Amino acid sequence: MAKPAKVQAVEEIKEHFQNSTTAVVTEYRGLSVPQVTALRKALGDSATYTVAKNTLVKRAAKEAGVEGLDDLLTGPTAIAFVTGEVVDAAKALKTFTKDNKALIVKGGVMDGATLSAAELDKIAELESREVLLAKMAGALKGNQAKAAGLFNAPASQLARLFAALEDKKN
Repeated sequence: MAKPAKVQAVEEIKEHFQNSTTAVVTEYRGLSVPQVTALRKALGDSATYTVAKNTLVKRAAKEAGVEGLDDLLTGPTAIAFVTGEVVDAAKALKTFTKDNKALIVKGGVMDGATLSAAELDKIAELESREVLLAKMAGALKGNQAKAAGLFNAPASQLARLFAALEDKKN
């Protein structure tokens, strides 16, 4: 690769690091081109799957201020730069690795913290952000209804007491 091409590649990878919330490092040894294409399709809009030389990735990560990837960058490496929902991308990678044993998730970086493959696996088991927000909203709504009933109870009890006293007088 000529020097200008390397500089351009480093710049592109650096931009990916800067624009993504998470970078997942994988080893793709043994995957065919159609399998890599299928993985890219499975990741959809949530991530960009890029194959790059380890030395260029190390240089781009250093320039972008990303640390903790050096140990993961050995062998044929491809990185999933997650710009969308991290859980969706982690689930797509986990599902793909079940069907294609050649893909190995090594680890990654999320918001500056280094993640192991096991931690990424746990992230894949989480529910999506929308589902968690819906559950939280439902729990809050239920608690508000209970609180409203609790606050109205003394007033309604008092009204029933007055109604009973009035019936007793008549």
